[in-house]
Amino acid sequence: MAHVLIVDDSPTERHVLQGMLERNGFKVSLATNGEEGVAQAKAIKPDLILMDVVMPGLNGFQATRELSRTPDTASIPVIIVTTKDQETDRIWGMRQGARDYLTKPVQESQLMTTIRSLIGA
Repeated sequence: MAHVLIVDDSPTERHVLQGMLERNGFKVSLATNGEEGVAQAKAIKPDLILMDVVMPGLNGFQATRELSRTPDTASIPVIIVTTKDQETDRIWGMRQGARDYLTKPVQESQLMTTIRSLIGA
């Protein structure tokens, strides 16, 4: 069973994404901000991370950059899932090390297709 870490400061978003993932057979862990997300990623080594951008403290771009540049976590694919829908945001997110970029509200079928393309689950 593939393990996905959701990093999002919104309880509603965490709940919605967790429901989608669990319905599709994924194990889910949750983090409420960038710092917690980075710490959990290092501790549990999930198969994939869903990363929000707009969070207090360490934002999703900064957390993604840190994860992608740390040897222990660099191989974990990060999908940015955010309301920031500008092309410049998408380009910046990918430059920080994200493997894909989805805008909210994300459709379950799109999310599952994206995850499976990255981890083959």
